[in-house]
Amino acid sequence: MKKLAVRIDSISIHNFKNVVNGSISFINPRKPYQASILGLYGQNGSGKTALIDAIELLRLAICGQTIPSNYSDYINVDASSANLKFVFKMTGEEGKYTVCYEFSLKKGVARNISNMNLQDTTEETNQVILFDELLSYSFESDTEKVRMASLIDTRTANVFLPKSKYELLVGDEKTIEVNLLVVKKLAEATSRSFIFSRELLTTIRADSTKKSADPAAKRHLSVIESMVYYGNFELFVIQTANSGLISMNALPLSFRYEDHSESRRIGAIGNMLIPLNEPSTLPQEILDIAKKVISNLNIVLSEMIPGLTISIRELGQQVMKNGEIGVQIQLMSHKNSKEIALQYESDGIKKIISVLQLLIVAFNNPSITVAIDELDSGIFEYLLGEVLKIIAEKGKGQLIFTSHNLRPLETLDKGFIAFTTTNPSQRYIRMTNVKENNNLRDFYYRDIVLGEQSEIVYEPTNNYEIALAFREAGESHGS
Repeated sequence: MKKLAVRIDSISIHNFKNVVNGSISFINPRKPYQASILGLYGQNGSGKTALIDAIELLRLAICGQTIPSNYSDYINVDASSANLKFVFKMTGEEGKYTVCYEFSLKKGVARNISNMNLQDTTEETNQVILFDELLSYSFESDTEKVRMASLIDTRTANVFLPKSKYELLVGDEKTIEVNLLVVKKLAEATSRSFIFSRELLTTIRADSTKKSADPAAKRHLSVIESMVYYGNFELFVIQTANSGLISMNALPLSFRYEDHSESRRIGAIGNMLIPLNEPSTLPQEILDIAKKVISNLNIVLSEMIPGLTISIRELGQQVMKNGEIGVQIQLMSHKNSKEIALQYESDGIKKIISVLQLLIVAFNNPSITVAIDELDSGIFEYLLGEVLKIIAEKGKGQLIFTSHNLRPLETLDKGFIAFTTTNPSQRYIRMTNVKENNNLRDFYYRDIVLGEQSEIVYEPTNNYEIALAFREAGESHGS
């Protein structure tokens, strides 16, 4: 069964962090491009990071991973639950799919029982519960058209509805039904998705060859398997914690590497956290992957920052904690025929290096989505604008980013830019009445001052009051 190419089409967020209601489409409304770019701009605390966090939550859900307990604090303080809805476009040889996946979050309490000094104690901790999952899709080909309908609806006391699709995917054995009801409860108790749980997927995959003989079942399996593959191998989220790690002299190197040489076909995906202020030890297998990733990103790095490349200096073998032999390494920087430790380069260069390999993959692969919070952190604004313009005009994949640097507003097509507002119930908008010859950066500044859009994009501040507050703060401390 061939995998479908997947791309996020839109996201709707309700009662998540400071977003009471917000919907955003990733389709450029002005003209079609092969790449899908969305740059989100707005005032501090206006919902930019909430969008990236929502995408990370999506990734965790469709990977079947446990949702961290801190997501329970992401539910809006005035609501009992949050709801997120993701719409995808999937394409394959047989036709096009529109897939919708939505779920809700609520707070729960986890009770951990331990035995201390021969006395049982119960410790309660917050957890997040993922519930009311719904996966639905429509399909269209040259010869067939299937309207949007539920594939897996967990909003029932049964395993899932509709019954016809349950029987097609799972069967009618009572033992399996009982086991899946237990799995459903367990997924809720362990803060995981039930639809994308390993247990349900294993059951659905049983007799897949037989199911693939049925055209409807084949489509169902294509949607589910493509979602799973997308979440595990094609969706990447870089949060602001990465910048924090860089400031603490560590390089979080995110990558997706494939070797398609005739002699050897290998693939690797993941994140490496490599200390910069001291040597680190890597297993030989990981070291080999790191070398290939660095060799790949050096091709672009030397053009973005003329003459700059990085390398791995091997310092010798060392026994690791697990008893295996590893290689001690140090990351080095090369420029103008000089070699220095990478730790002495700027944070901006380290930020570029940490995400560059993912940008390369997104540039070349239409089914890759990379979401980056504060992409501009430490990066020279002219370079940022030019790189984004290249990806937008010549790339194939999907890039979603937040930024405070306004240079991309001058280099990207206006259809690639969206803005946050000061209205929690209408968080995301695109500028209207923007003419072809308007500079979007100047247009945005003007709207901040004049407020010409249907929603206010900036909560005005008073310079006199800010200066007075500085003075009062200083006087209260005797400054």
